[in-house]
Amino acid sequence: MKQVFAFEKEEKVKDIKDNAHYLFNALKNYSKILEDKYSLSQLPKGVVWTSEDLVTSFFSNIPIPAFTKQDVIYMTPDVGEWKKLFIRQLEEKDLPDIRRFYNNLSLEHILVILAHELTHHSDLFLGDFNDDREDDFWFEEGMCFYIPRKHLLSEEDFQEIYQVERDLVNAFSEKYGGHSIEDFGYNSYEGSLASIMFDYWRSNMLVKNLVEERAHGDIQHIFTIYHNWDFEGRKIPLREYFLKQL
Repeated sequence: MKQVFAFEKEEKVKDIKDNAHYLFNALKNYSKILEDKYSLSQLPKGVVWTSEDLVTSFFSNIPIPAFTKQDVIYMTPDVGEWKKLFIRQLEEKDLPDIRRFYNNLSLEHILVILAHELTHHSDLFLGDFNDDREDDFWFEEGMCFYIPRKHLLSEEDFQEIYQVERDLVNAFSEKYGGHSIEDFGYNSYEGSLASIMFDYWRSNMLVKNLVEERAHGDIQHIFTIYHNWDFEGRKIPLREYFLKQL
């Protein structure tokens, strides 16, 4: 993998260079975990480090400053930009503990976001970046957070981020929870930031429950069931299939 810096102002590179190098080196270490345990057979070409503005308005039109396009990851390594984004998703709700959590966001949580993008490249997932199938998006997105969080965060930080997202689901479920988990991304990134993130929070909760409560921590067993669902023709929704098998 290579890392490329794409900024409009040269001085911005100096501000984020240390973060970018730390994240990139940590990602290379994490890639070995994916290769050993989660069937990562081919790395992407690299990471394009850029600003939130360029990620969301030049390289893409999605409001989240990290994404993978084919074999390149685009992302901002600026912790301050991520903090502002996560605070913005709260929509002025009175959630002081969650606001405090995001205001103190660590670089390790930004590493998880970067590792999330790399985890999408695992061959354990059935689709690819040109695939228009959507009925397993929730599973892939939730698992692409679960795996790096499990390997990169301390147990305390791991439990804390899931508690934060559980509280966010509760806070926004009345406003944004009127659709099935199978319709992940139904608003195609055209809704508010919170409405988009709601699907991620809910998927994260569901995957964690499947792995830890129903499969007793056996991630590979979860993937076996996922592959069986596909082999049998996807006759019922994936969530329903998991609940029947576990």
